[in-house]
Amino acid sequence: MPGLPLEGVRILDFTWVVAGPVATRILADHGAEVVKIERKVPPPLGNRKLGLQCDLHRNKVSLALNMAEPRGVEIARRLAAKSDLVMDNFSARVMRSWGMDYESLVAVKPDIICISMSGLGHTGPRSSYVSYGPTLQALAGYTMLMAEADGTPAGYGYSYADMCGGYTGALAALIALWNRKRTGQGQFVDLSQFEAVTAVVGTSLMDISVNNREQKPFGYVSQEAPAAPHGVYRCRARDGDDDRWVAISVRSQPEWDRFVDAIGKPPWADDPKFRTLYLRMRNREELDALISRWTSERSAEDAMATLQRARVAAGVVANGIDICRRDPQLKERGFWPPVSTPGDKTTHVTGIPFKISTGSGTIRSAGPEVGENNEYILGEILGLSRSERDELVKAGIVWP
Repeated sequence: MPGLPLEGVRILDFTWVVAGPVATRILADHGAEVVKIERKVPPPLGNRKLGLQCDLHRNKVSLALNMAEPRGVEIARRLAAKSDLVMDNFSARVMRSWGMDYESLVAVKPDIICISMSGLGHTGPRSSYVSYGPTLQALAGYTMLMAEADGTPAGYGYSYADMCGGYTGALAALIALWNRKRTGQGQFVDLSQFEAVTAVVGTSLMDISVNNREQKPFGYVSQEAPAAPHGVYRCRARDGDDDRWVAISVRSQPEWDRFVDAIGKPPWADDPKFRTLYLRMRNREELDALISRWTSERSAEDAMATLQRARVAAGVVANGIDICRRDPQLKERGFWPPVSTPGDKTTHVTGIPFKISTGSGTIRSAGPEVGENNEYILGEILGLSRSERDELVKAGIVWP
């Protein structure tokens, strides 16, 4: 039975909130040993054994270490000497103030890899700025591009920037590990979460850079290619829920012909004003109203299935119940795997979105409580005796 792809890799993890923990979670899922360094009282972000915090910190181990004390920093440096990567998502100055920056750790382990996932990077006039996902999304233009009908900026409700930063951080770690395998050299990776989220804004970037055009909220207009119909359409209620919608996109004449056939060739589809894609775009509002009549008589699931059978892009606008309980694709692929929690209970976390034929990642444990693995980290990894461990707790260097 083959092992997990990253078995034997150890990561010293100073990350917190969301972006950094996403990066180290991806690596932990695939076998890396992720050792979290944490303060005694972390930010009140939720239960480590349930929900988002369990999801972010699964498969990791935790050491509650007082980094305000020189001896605490020394323990962290000893752990760095036994690690392959050190990762953080603090502002640029924090690791340097502890003597845990790349230049300091090279003296401890010459081939160490340090990945700093700061908000805006370590260079530039705003490198010291404090940031969170919503502020980075505002800086990158998302908040303005996602606006209400009256033009009020809306933005993305969840910290999409954290996901972009997290996945970019995991990718950077793999690239740095491969480079070290090839050259024997470690390195410092200066990752800007701002740049990671800016890079996936979409076609607006090209429109700005090539055409120097000011960007306005798109609403439901297709950004990638001309399309009509293109939007979301209200559907019949389901189980008392009247907020049901289906998304539909038709980009070519053959797709239009298949769409018309699928919805029963209504007389209005022969109207000259809908004859071409150009005309359908010009008369979009009237077209949308007519399509809404068809969708309103069907469930979102039925509308999607009918159009997909005709090879027309359509999908249910899913809510939480759809995603977590109803979606047959996610169920079939095991996207909500169970994980054991204290008291012989079970919770569910998000799955791993790809499968490897020679050994996919696994969900092996729920998120650790702060300091839950003090004994293992200090005893087995660092080899400290019982009396040494007890003395560290008594001195306030390690919190029980």
